[in-house]
Amino acid sequence: MADKPLQGRTVLITRASGQPDEMASVLEGLGAKVVRCPAIEFVPPDDWQPLDRAIAALQGFDWIVFTSANGVRFFLRRLAEKSSPGLAAIAGLTCCAIGPATAAALQKAGIRVDVIAADSKAEGALRTIIEDAGGEDRLRGLRFLIPRAAVGRDLLPDELRKLGAEVEVVPAYKTVKPSVAGGQITDLFSQHKIDAIAFTSSSTVSNFAALAGNDDLTELLRGAVIGCIGPVTAATAGEYGLTNVIQPQVYTSAALAEAIAEALTSQRPEE
Repeated sequence: MADKPLQGRTVLITRASGQPDEMASVLEGLGAKVVRCPAIEFVPPDDWQPLDRAIAALQGFDWIVFTSANGVRFFLRRLAEKSSPGLAAIAGLTCCAIGPATAAALQKAGIRVDVIAADSKAEGALRTIIEDAGGEDRLRGLRFLIPRAAVGRDLLPDELRKLGAEVEVVPAYKTVKPSVAGGQITDLFSQHKIDAIAFTSSSTVSNFAALAGNDDLTELLRGAVIGCIGPVTAATAGEYGLTNVIQPQVYTSAALAEAIAEALTSQRPEE
């Protein structure tokens, strides 16, 4: 039991199907039972034209900023389809990854990452970009391309524009709510005692609430550890009545799994 501290505990994971499963691997390695209930799906954008135009004009940009591993995957897939030089087309750009998971996805694809913003929030990414550029004044006139989800926070592009940069934000993918009947959520909780739930984005929280058919998740998740990958996700969880929230110091799925494990092992399972 010493090496399986989560034996007898059940963790619900809401991340999309087909995503890298580091979280489940960590939890299952510690003895937990992992139940999957995808609360989000990643699909192509409604219109490829903005991204296609940006790909055709890549040499006119100075920086390319990736905000997520999904943005990397969708962008590179479209780049391979639309650009004969392929990865070489971005070789002359300063490549910035927001968060370690995004950097890992780029490096796995063989792309040199020039700047890594360890803080996955837009505020931290902005500070990192300013520092790497050599100060706010050095951003004036630089052209930034940000391929990301169709809906996202505008703080980073807005602040870059205020500093005189030209910023083009293009949708590389969009997130949607899976087609899951609300009764399936109820059945899931009647079949399992859920000790913890992992939310990897604000959308997984809001979509899970929509799937459950309740804007207040307090009762449904009463007694469960609420694991949120970062402060933005945690804030959304609070909007749905969730207060027993823990976050990792590093905003990655593996770190979230470890934070959940630590929280569960500090609790005594109910007899």
